[in-house]
Amino acid sequence: MATTTHSLPFPLLRLKPPSLHSSPSLPRTFFPKSALNAALKRTVSSTTSNPAFPLTLRKSRHVAAKSSQADAGSTSTSLGQTVFGLVHLVVSLGLIVAVDKCLKQAFVAAAIKFPSALFGMFCIFSVLVILDATVPAAATALMGFFEPAFMFIQRWLPLFYVPSLVVLPLAVKDIPAASGLKIGLILVGGWLATFCVAGFTAIAVRKAVKTELVEAEPMGKPAPFAAVEVWTWTAVLLTSFVSALFYPTALGTSARTCLPFLLAATVLGYMVGTGLPSNVKKVFHPIICCALSADLIALAFGYLSKSGLEPVLGYYLTKASSNPGAGDILMGFLGSVILSFSFSMFKQRKLVKRHAAEIFTSVIISTIFSLYSTALIGRLVQLEPSLTVSILPRCITVALALSIVSLFDGANSSLTAAVVVLTGLVGANFVQATLDRLSFRDPIARGIATASSAHGLGTAALSAKEPEALPFCAIAYALNGIFGSILCSIPAVRQSLLAIVG
Repeated sequence: MATTTHSLPFPLLRLKPPSLHSSPSLPRTFFPKSALNAALKRTVSSTTSNPAFPLTLRKSRHVAAKSSQADAGSTSTSLGQTVFGLVHLVVSLGLIVAVDKCLKQAFVAAAIKFPSALFGMFCIFSVLVILDATVPAAATALMGFFEPAFMFIQRWLPLFYVPSLVVLPLAVKDIPAASGLKIGLILVGGWLATFCVAGFTAIAVRKAVKTELVEAEPMGKPAPFAAVEVWTWTAVLLTSFVSALFYPTALGTSARTCLPFLLAATVLGYMVGTGLPSNVKKVFHPIICCALSADLIALAFGYLSKSGLEPVLGYYLTKASSNPGAGDILMGFLGSVILSFSFSMFKQRKLVKRHAAEIFTSVIISTIFSLYSTALIGRLVQLEPSLTVSILPRCITVALALSIVSLFDGANSSLTAAVVVLTGLVGANFVQATLDRLSFRDPIARGIATASSAHGLGTAALSAKEPEALPFCAIAYALNGIFGSILCSIPAVRQSLLAIVG
């Protein structure tokens, strides 16, 4: 019997319900639409009649609703925390800056030559120690309240030293080349000599007291820079630069009008410098990138405005509170840096007490050596007495070095700041290799030698690779400036230094 085949003018698969395409395991049976609806209703009713399903369904709906509420709540909480954190930072930092300004005005009015910020640091540290002995919870709360301000200062610390490098062309323009060469030799040779004195003293005392090294309190690290920060400062730089070209006194004076783009150039240079590869930063420290960025922008503005470089650098650091420039704003935080030492010292008070012999002996000897050796070498190489006096506190942090030279008549404070920063740069670039070459293995000796000879910049360079040395760097860094300031505040010491200088 012959088989007859029939073909349809359209594929049979098109007759399948759409739902069956995604469920190939279902039987290929065709139902009228009404039958499907009835079956669906029966399925739902049977599901809801099952005592297990309603609970599961309610739970899933509850979890979904709760999840959406949590997402909305987390967004609002995150925004609230950001706003609260910003307000907390502004208030805590504002209080530190206000205390510094009030103390400075009070000391000027009373004709007291002792550094006002140093006195404030002692007061804050004393208050913390007393509270810790009587009401420990209050000391902890006070530390927690000022933590955002402390971290802000730590994050931007190198920026507060930059103005001295930016205006270096103005500071050295009247210094003869021969004198500049002598200053450079004293700077490099003096750094190495102070480094060795501090390091070997620490090792000798360590061997004598044989105090066991214990783990220090952890030191917080500042947050890295975000892309939004870079783009924000870039927008400020471009907008204010163009505005200043067309309206040179838009903000009242040329210094104030140039302030936004010069400050933005300094900040951007620092952000770019910190993002460079580690092998590049060994020879090109972020602070150098920072200063070059500000100088290049100043040069560009001077060229386009036809005013020249020197007037723009004069706008950068005016040293006039009524007409501040970008450098004046940055250096205005130097007093706050000194006040912040009280918090870092209090945090490491147990470490200071345990290793007091090594720390204090090394810092005192290295500070005395640095001051008197600089005075002696300056006289031996026949450097002008005013220049020798200006570079005496070369191993002391800028904030206190400026206070020290103010005690001497005829000192060039701009040269002082530049030499201090350059000393720090030398230490930052060569400290780790020198430590290894001299076989300084002990973290106490490494930290004290670094901070006593290269203050903040050397500390930042070493602690980035050796966090175990950071507490000792921070302590020696603060104590070195403190003891140097106290020493130079004594009239007999100042007279002896001047006698050596000649």
